[in-house]
Amino acid sequence: MKDILTAPFMVEMIRTLTNMYDHGWDERNGGNVSLMLDEAEVGEYLDVGGAPLRDIPTGFAAPGLEGRYFLVTGTGKYFKNVRYAPEVNLGLVRIGAGGTRAQLLWGFSDGGSFTSEFPAHMMSHVARLSIDPANRVIMHCHPANLLAMTYVHTLDEREFTRTLWQMCTECIVVFPDGVNVLPWMLCGTNEIGEATAEKMKTARLVVWSQHGIYGAGKDLDETFGLIETAEKAAEIYMKIAHLPRLNTITDGQLRQLEARFGVTAREGYLD
Repeated sequence: MKDILTAPFMVEMIRTLTNMYDHGWDERNGGNVSLMLDEAEVGEYLDVGGAPLRDIPTGFAAPGLEGRYFLVTGTGKYFKNVRYAPEVNLGLVRIGAGGTRAQLLWGFSDGGSFTSEFPAHMMSHVARLSIDPANRVIMHCHPANLLAMTYVHTLDEREFTRTLWQMCTECIVVFPDGVNVLPWMLCGTNEIGEATAEKMKTARLVVWSQHGIYGAGKDLDETFGLIETAEKAAEIYMKIAHLPRLNTITDGQLRQLEARFGVTAREGYLD
């Protein structure tokens, strides 16, 4: 077997988590990421037919994910430490027993477990796979400007999205499906997981008010880029929200961007 620490998916996961921490999105043990893998790529590095190290209850049932493999961050783990001890801070699991158990194949070597948001991740994976079978990533973090925006901006999803689209020319190109928003909810529960998954059916970005954001994508780069773009737009908004706005990106200009880049804005979001 090849050394799993040299696997492209492992190298990219460590690089992404480090970058998220360096961006200030994941203070302390805040944030979590799960990356779905194919058995063939896992099989190059682990004996997928061998006995699991541990069998961990997931706290939910997702039969559609049975047999799927996930590289996932651990509960209580600090992203700043992942590059130094990936085998402690990350785990690779296979979903079994109708989605109610996770078989640990590698990682969490200190006896730890997957993130407390694991149910929310798995529910969101199910939701996104029903829309886009190529989806592989769910990413949760706490970008400061998006979080701040939920204190001073209406939480109406259309208005929230339109404000972000108006802040940067690239926004409607990067997330034409817009941004969905949840009111404050208790984190780490199946209730917030179910609500997030429902929102994931219509957008790849879901803001948790006064908390952070969930993003979904086909790979780590796409998902990171989605959040990075929305956060940049929120930063601009927070810098100008108290000032009179003399100029903006108009709906007509947003329509031009649709045509130029071959994207379609979410229905009903442009006048």
